[in-house]
Formats: sequence, structure tokens, C-alpha cells
Amino acid sequence: MNSQKNALLWHGLTVFILFMMGAGLWVATKKIDYTWRWNRVPQYFVYHHEELVPAPYDARVVSIENLRDMSRIKIAGENGEEGIFDVDKESLRVSEDEDLFEGDYLGATFEWRAGPLLWGLWTTLWLSAASSIFGLIIGLVTGLCRVSNNLTLRNLSITYIELIRGTPLLVQIFIFYFFLGTVLDISRIVAGISALAIFAGAYVAEIIRAGIQSIPKGQMEAARSLGMNVPQAMVHIILPQAFKRTLPPLAGQFISLIKDSSLVSVIAITDLTKSGREVITSTFATFEIWFVVAFLYLMLTSVLSQVIAWVERRLSVSD
Repeated sequence: MNSQKNALLWHGLTVFILFMMGAGLWVATKKIDYTWRWNRVPQYFVYHHEELVPAPYDARVVSIENLRDMSRIKIAGENGEEGIFDVDKESLRVSEDEDLFEGDYLGATFEWRAGPLLWGLWTTLWLSAASSIFGLIIGLVTGLCRVSNNLTLRNLSITYIELIRGTPLLVQIFIFYFFLGTVLDISRIVAGISALAIFAGAYVAEIIRAGIQSIPKGQMEAARSLGMNVPQAMVHIILPQAFKRTLPPLAGQFISLIKDSSLVSVIAITDLTKSGREVITSTFATFEIWFVVAFLYLMLTSVLSQVIAWVERRLSVSD
């Protein structure tokens, strides 16, 4: 009973601290000369796009048929051409028997389209997913080389790991884009994914190495005594156990990769960060957009954290 009261007390203290931090932030915003425009934010996720419908040639309006929300316009050209166009009823700009010149607008159609922030979110999502998959493959191969008895493989893997971990990711992105992109004629998307994957691969390799070396050597010896060769023992005995132990640090690495993907905006990949900057340049809603961008990154990383936690629980049940 006392433990429950103590837990409730500590939870209450946590809520109080968070409330005071939020209140302090709110008070701080009141001290600056800034007009908040949260009502402008939704249109940068989805918006109603207007597509004007022009007359393709000189013509006369033959008839206008009113449908539900649309108006169907039938026109006849001077040379016998006929055309039928559907426009939104509210946008209708012509009347029956009206003469039209080429390029005159008959009306407009409207459709919902994804805004720049939604496209940026999608780009960040698939860019991070692709980089994570390739990074995991690179890290697994390099991690196996790292624990190999072959000195050449071990030395090459160590060189790669130290080289990547010892240089900033931003510099690596510039090298991939400006140098390798020019030499190998690769696009900025390929350069961005390659830089992120190779960067993540170095850290994944060390995680894999640590996981493999944490398994008792007796596991390999027992597998060999049952007639397995080294690759079979590694695939069927060592790696499944190492995977369970390395799952939390791997999750942390991939969460970091999602956040690090924002750096590819410097090579003009329109990810979430670059989309946010472009919106800010046209609206000057600096605070609102950066808060929204931060929340979207938090949403992505939180979902990944929950998925990894679920996988951990399933694996713990299977033990």
C-alpha cells in the first residue's frame, strides 16, 4: 500500500514539473513580439487545389448542364470541334451562347492534395527506412568480419568503422554528393541514402560485434560438436541469441538515424526539415512550423520505440 502511495506521489511530482515547464514556456512566449498563426498550419498538410479549366480553342458555349456539385459545359468550335468540360458549380465563369476565345477560363475543378509537410514526412519516412535496411545489412556483414579469424577482413572492418565514426555525418554527406556524385554520376537521393546507410552501418557493426562476443564461447563449441560448421553455427545458434541482446541498442541507433536524416536537406532533398524551411520562407510562421516539425519527428521515433518494445516483449515470451 505504501509503495502505491509513493508511486502516486512521484507520478504527481512528474506531472507538476512538466506543468511548470509548460507554463514557463507559455509565459516566455508572451514576452516576445510575435503573432502566432496556428490556423495556417493545416493547409501545409493537405489543401484544396484549384485547377482552372481553359477553353482549348475559339468556341461558343452550346449548353450548361447542372449536375450535383458540378456544371457540365458543352462548347462548339468555329471549325466544328466539340468539347465537354466539367467544372465546379461555384467556379462557373461562362453562360450559354457566350462566345469564347482560346484560353478563356470556363471554371475550375478542386481536389485535395498533400501539402509540403506531408510530402516531407513521407520522404523522411521512406528515406530512413531504406537507409536502416541497407545500414543493417552493411553492419551485419561488417560485424561478422569484425569477429572473423581472417586478419584482412578484420583489419578492413576496423578501418571502415573507425573512419566513419571518426568523421561527422554532415561531412560524409557532402563527400558522397559532391565527390562521389560527380565521379559516379549518382543522384542526390542515392547519395543521401548511401551516406546514411554507411554511417549507420559502422555503428550497427559494433553493436553486432558486441552482441556476438557476449554469447558464451561454449555455445559455438557445442554447435561444432553437433556437426555444424562455423557459418551454420553462427546463423542458427549465435546470431539469434545475439539479436535479442542487441535489439535495444539497434533500436536506439535506428531512432538516431531518423533524426540524422534531417541532414540530407543540405543537398536539396526535400525531407521534413527542408519542407519546413520552405514553408517558413513563404509564411514567416517560424515557431509554429518548427514546433510541428519537431512533433512529427517525435511521432516517428515514438512509433518505432513502441514497435521495438513490442518485439522485445514477444521475444521475452518465446524464451
